[in-house]
Amino acid sequence: MPKKAPVTGKVLPPLDYLLAFEAAAKAQSFAQASKVLNISETAISRKVRLLEQHYDVPLFVRGHRSVSLTQQGAILLATVEKSLDLMRDVSRDMLAKHQANTVSISATNSVASLWLMPQLRKFNKSNGRIRISLVSSDSDAECLSDSMDLTILRGDGDWPGYEAKLLFGETVFPVCSPEYLKSNPNAADISALPELDLIEVTSAHAEWMTWRAWFSGNGVSTSSMEQAVAFNTYPLSVQAAVDGLGIALGWAHLVDPLLESGALVRPVQSASVRTESGYYLLKRPFNSAFPEQLIVEDWLLGLSEGRKRYA
Repeated sequence: MPKKAPVTGKVLPPLDYLLAFEAAAKAQSFAQASKVLNISETAISRKVRLLEQHYDVPLFVRGHRSVSLTQQGAILLATVEKSLDLMRDVSRDMLAKHQANTVSISATNSVASLWLMPQLRKFNKSNGRIRISLVSSDSDAECLSDSMDLTILRGDGDWPGYEAKLLFGETVFPVCSPEYLKSNPNAADISALPELDLIEVTSAHAEWMTWRAWFSGNGVSTSSMEQAVAFNTYPLSVQAAVDGLGIALGWAHLVDPLLESGALVRPVQSASVRTESGYYLLKRPFNSAFPEQLIVEDWLLGLSEGRKRYA
């Protein structure tokens, strides 16, 4: 007996042909199938015709308002239906697992509210199935909890047991509202700043930049420095500056969105202090990273790559 010639070319038809065929076979109508798949009746008819051309067999007997399967069509439907149901089950499972994997990020109050929050909306639009759980705290111990997948902290890059990647350095300069600068034009003179309305932060971190430390870094006398208005969190001090209460110290990158929008300005353009500290993305190197975590990590590092550079 002569051997059959091997089948050449594309053995499998496009998936959309099979979906149109299945919908039409179940509904016994091209019109009803078009409603199920939300495409035109003409598109259903065309995809089925192309599927018949692919196999070179008739799959339907066309009636006036309905269709019925041929013997070859019934054989194909039995297999197609099982295969598509299996694919749907696998897809549902994958999506469910994808949605279940929430990425937990902890960050200082300043980073969470001033740097991360303005970016999250854009991320969510592009990555709708990834959920981010954000914990905002100025407690290092809370941020470094074992329940966190990623952490953003300020420091020198050395956290035992963690892999650290620099997101941005620490450059500090005065900021105020445009209205405050207009009412106090002498704020553009660095030597006059100690006599103006300075906004301070009372931080539990001893290394946190204060106005006295900043003036010292720029060689400015603080003998005439008035008692500053103080807040217990950095975001509050920034908001106070936006509201025109005085001049705050602005951390580069944290206040960049407010500078770009015009809510804040730099009264002394050339004056700043650069420290040896920076803000780092931390993760435990021995913990298995899941796909959603890697996506969020790449996104954060991408934000870092595209950041403004300060001298």
